[in-house]
Amino acid sequence: MNLPEKNNRRDFLKLSALAGLGLGLQAIPSAEAGPDPKNLKFLDAHDIGITRPRPAGNKPVWDLQTKPLNKVRCAFIGLNRGSTHLTSAVNLDFAEVIAVCDLVESRAKNAVNFVKKHTGKEPAMYAGTEDAWEKMIARDDIDVVYIATPWEWHVPMAVKTMESGKHAFVEVSAAVSVEEAWRLVDTSEKTQRHCAILENCCYGDEELFVLNMARSGLFGDLKHAECAYIHDLGGGVLWDRNGEGGWRRNYHTFMDGNLYPTHGLGPVGQYLGVGRGDAFKFIVSVSSPEFNLTQFRDKKQPNGGLHRDEKYVCGDMNTSIIKTQLGRTIMIQHDVVSPRPYSRINALCGTKATFFGYPSRLAVASENEHPAVKGLKLSSHSWLEKEKIEEFMKNNQHPLVKKVGESAKKVGGHGGMDHVMNYRMLDCIRQGITPDMTVYDAANWSAILELSVRSVKEGSMPIVCPDFTRGGWNSLKPLDIVS
Repeated sequence: MNLPEKNNRRDFLKLSALAGLGLGLQAIPSAEAGPDPKNLKFLDAHDIGITRPRPAGNKPVWDLQTKPLNKVRCAFIGLNRGSTHLTSAVNLDFAEVIAVCDLVESRAKNAVNFVKKHTGKEPAMYAGTEDAWEKMIARDDIDVVYIATPWEWHVPMAVKTMESGKHAFVEVSAAVSVEEAWRLVDTSEKTQRHCAILENCCYGDEELFVLNMARSGLFGDLKHAECAYIHDLGGGVLWDRNGEGGWRRNYHTFMDGNLYPTHGLGPVGQYLGVGRGDAFKFIVSVSSPEFNLTQFRDKKQPNGGLHRDEKYVCGDMNTSIIKTQLGRTIMIQHDVVSPRPYSRINALCGTKATFFGYPSRLAVASENEHPAVKGLKLSSHSWLEKEKIEEFMKNNQHPLVKKVGESAKKVGGHGGMDHVMNYRMLDCIRQGITPDMTVYDAANWSAILELSVRSVKEGSMPIVCPDFTRGGWNSLKPLDIVS
């Protein structure tokens, strides 16, 4: 994964040193990760929720239209996770891979060979030095830059990408702090370039089905949602020195909260129209004790005991409740160390129906008159039978799944949802229309990381959420997310 040059490191750490309460951090071996963000500090409980005025000259980008393109010319920074996005671009006839970049030269060479084999064209390669990514984005033949690097580099890279006149597609979480989230919003509004968060879970078959049904009125008035990122990484991924383990585990040494909110929150945020018709108001967050990382480390001594002096502060399970401006509630959880099957919960409750994922379940009120449930035996006291729910979901697929779902499964990437996402996002750029996930979504969803940490630090007191749309949510209509 490519990292910024040394001067940019210092700039980033200086920018991240926000006014307020700092948390003690613990250094990690530099061979495992990017620079240790030991100078990262957090805004206090009052300042963190302040909605800042729009800088003079900036204009909103929530409905930004750009020049349509015959081909969307793409570049990629970070070719570990980024390889999936690269594969999608290679399989889209309206996309072209112009350049690839990674700190690891062999990884970059593999990407070049892959593109050449499948397209006959050889992309430019940037690798081996920490400033290679800056040289790449300085090119004038790139429309979109994919950023799939460690979290702390997302904002510096996205900002420079937009300042160079290109759209930034940023992996999750798009920002680590609220201050960073504001920087993304302000830069996007200043440059009039898109900064889209690559939240692939918004494009799962189940999530798009729920979105389709919510938009069509099946659920009635929406009032509550539940979501999570439950994924046991504590026995493997978090100790992997050759992948993302080092830098992801590092956040467990100085942040106690929801460290990875967007996989669950992105889809339910779209169901509820957060940022377009509703907005986050405040958050309350609690964490359990920390056990699993310490116990695994002490018993297994991963990587030859290299981590014996690390202290983990992030509770194994974090549970947060978000209250929205319209009074709705969202429960969101984070647990990446407990022995438990994968789940994002993915629940939505309305006045006429309730859905829960993992596995997919649907209960519909007997008086529900939505045309999709005509002929079904309805009861709010039981879930539809497994065969019925499978048939119902198939018959009410989202138009996007109908269009590219089967071909996406062949391309791959988390069962195809990565390719559905990349198809849709790049197609929006091709058409010159606003992508489904804007910079305001990137800021809203990612800011929950620091907001939850602050609530835990304040004894689980409510923390006000800033309004990154600066009031725009009141009048904005949800994006179609259809074609």
